Amino acid sequence: MLSDAAGSGAAGLAALWAARYRVGMAPGGLPDEAMLRHLMAHRSVRAYRPDPVPQSVLNGAVAAAQSASTSSNLQVWSVVAVEDAARRGRLADLAGGQAHIRQAPLFLAWLVDLSRLARMGEARAHATDGLDYLETFLVGVVDATLAAQNAAAFLEAQGLGIVYIGGLRNHPEQVARELGLPDRCMAVFGMCVGHPDPDRPAAIKPRLPQSVVLHRERYDCAGEEEAIGRYDGADEAFQREQGLAPRAWSDVMLRRVAGPQSLSGRDRLREALDALGFALR
Repeated sequence: MLSDAAGSGAAGLAALWAARYRVGMAPGGLPDEAMLRHLMAHRSVRAYRPDPVPQSVLNGAVAAAQSASTSSNLQVWSVVAVEDAARRGRLADLAGGQAHIRQAPLFLAWLVDLSRLARMGEARAHATDGLDYLETFLVGVVDATLAAQNAAAFLEAQGLGIVYIGGLRNHPEQVARELGLPDRCMAVFGMCVGHPDPDRPAAIKPRLPQSVVLHRERYDCAGEEEAIGRYDGADEAFQREQGLAPRAWSDVMLRRVAGPQSLSGRDRLREALDALGFALR
């Protein structure tokens, strides 16, 4: 059953819209459905109770993940469930020292996994040269992402909290060794899963206005600068509400892409992919 912590009906949807966009009202005629309210209530959870995640819930999350779309039914993704505290600690160190990886009772490493098809081809003496092209790698990344988001929606519907961890790409080779990954298999991101700590609640973070990301017929950036300026103000207000240092979203994001020094080691991803067996022609 979907949880609806923000309330039901139009009031719940209005509150969620206000939290997500910070300006304006939900457009008239927007479907006031439980699924939309559930998805709009997402927030990144970084504080968890120690209670374990039941195996049945993990099985349900994988079923949800495998129900996502997959290009040509290739299913070139896998997931490693990590509950061992020592291993979670080592992964936390590799991901930049993120304490919530240690705290969450379950950590999921989502993989682009071309190794399965490679093993199938080897067993049947069948060519698999198509695995060595960028297109197939990209299919695996997309498949893993779609699968993970399906799982996230299911887990949140069970009252659990999640947060994605891109830091697994900081040290791809070391993560691969920790997880025992074969060649042509790489962790593209992780996901902390657990029961949110009620003493440290997470909040809904504002997103860019729809006018910035929704284009009709052709790409149109008219009005973008003004809209991002308003969003900077909303994000700064959110920071203050959370007791964090105020900042302009646009300034922070531009610093994140300023150069290789701002990529947390991920500037060498091409080299890491070579080491992990991805040819990427």
